[in-house]
Amino acid sequence: MTSTVAPIIVTDPRTGETYGEVPASTAADTQRAFTAARNAQAAWVTTPLKERSKIMLRFHDLVLEHQDELLDVIQAETGKNRASAFDEVLDVAITARHYARRAQRLLRPRRAKGALPVLTRTLVDHSPKGVVGIISPWNYPLTLSISDAIPALLAGNAVVLKPDSQTPFTALLGVHLLVEAGLPLELFQVVTGSGAVVGTEIAQQADYLMFTGSTATGRQLAAIAGERLIDFSAELGGKNPMIVAPDADLNRAAADAVRACFSNTGQLCVSIERIYVHEAIAESFTERFVAATQALRIGGGGWTEDVGSMISPAQVDSAIAMIDDALNRGARLLTGGTRLPELGESYLSPTILTDVPEDAQLYREEVFGPVVYMETVASLEEAVRKANDTEYGLNAAVLAAPYTGWNIALHLHAGSVNINEGFAATFGSVDAPMGGWKASGAGRRHADGGLLKYTESRTISEQRLVPIAGPKGLARDKYAALMTTALRLGKWVL
Repeated sequence: MTSTVAPIIVTDPRTGETYGEVPASTAADTQRAFTAARNAQAAWVTTPLKERSKIMLRFHDLVLEHQDELLDVIQAETGKNRASAFDEVLDVAITARHYARRAQRLLRPRRAKGALPVLTRTLVDHSPKGVVGIISPWNYPLTLSISDAIPALLAGNAVVLKPDSQTPFTALLGVHLLVEAGLPLELFQVVTGSGAVVGTEIAQQADYLMFTGSTATGRQLAAIAGERLIDFSAELGGKNPMIVAPDADLNRAAADAVRACFSNTGQLCVSIERIYVHEAIAESFTERFVAATQALRIGGGGWTEDVGSMISPAQVDSAIAMIDDALNRGARLLTGGTRLPELGESYLSPTILTDVPEDAQLYREEVFGPVVYMETVASLEEAVRKANDTEYGLNAAVLAAPYTGWNIALHLHAGSVNINEGFAATFGSVDAPMGGWKASGAGRRHADGGLLKYTESRTISEQRLVPIAGPKGLARDKYAALMTTALRLGKWVL
């Protein structure tokens, strides 16, 4: 894409140094991307599904072969630790393999029960939407740009993607590997630029809109989609709770909680930001959790690093402001809460708070950083009530013995609930739907619906021998009596 606007400078958050630059595309650039994508999609839809699946399986292999290169770019753009970057490589590879093997079953015409047995033959098939618009965030720049595109492409669509301006090179590398695997060059367009310009234009042009990001932006995009009467899917914000039951294995629970709160430097929509601990084990769990948090290795960039940097100094400023607000209102700091300038301007120590009052900003609002608060409860019923007391409903976790965990999970108002895990068990289960309740989203990714949402279903019925309205020579009252008898018998037969 070409543009006369000054380019976007991409910065390595660990060092503050310039990593590269990309064009700041215009609305006209975005429109040209859609024109090219539509032209490519017209040919792609005629490509046999077996060939589309083979491309995705080759892409699966290329992602694994080029994982070091992908990890390097992800880390350079996000500052995250290498293990968290590897989670993205795994997710993309698993998603490509899953849908490559599943697509043929999902997209073949399906026989459905007809209006009248034998007399009505009904089939359901699926056609692609056309061009899918994807607007992805910076925190998982490979997963949330490529994994959402894979089922859209397999379904026969083209894709126009706007990656976040802080992390465009990861998405560009992912698309490069797709093309190397055999995807037509023009089919997957990447348009770099601002959300206000490029993101809005994508929402105005797409035949289906997929968004991951804040609830506030999600509402704006949903309004555009609603006005245009196009389908829309979004994973939005969360203030995700964890419940620690008295029958939990406390050593394991402390380790699980650390991963749930501080993986990816806490910059996950599904990250845990609230922990409700039963009073019977509150002191013991807190001691273990704080100690495990203080033992985390911060910085370094290699495989031994537990916590990397945040995405930018501005994101650190936002988290610090929320921590300070809570402390000024009476919260207590158990550990962390400080910048780490010796490592870089984008580093913040993993932070645990307690006694956070309800009027503190971070009590209900998403921090999106390595910050969590703890609260002691007298019963599991109180824990569930507090966990559900939020406008969000994206993810939740329960640390408990299995029976207790399953019992609690069924009462939590969240799209995904993990037992003895923070978030990865549900997100990694790509054969099951993933998404949010309430203000945490609309629609789902993963599972069969994660591919079929990018299609339009078409029902085709053939009526044979006898019309639906009945034989020509049969009186209507006689036909009504015949159908009444058939329905009564059909209750036991069909």
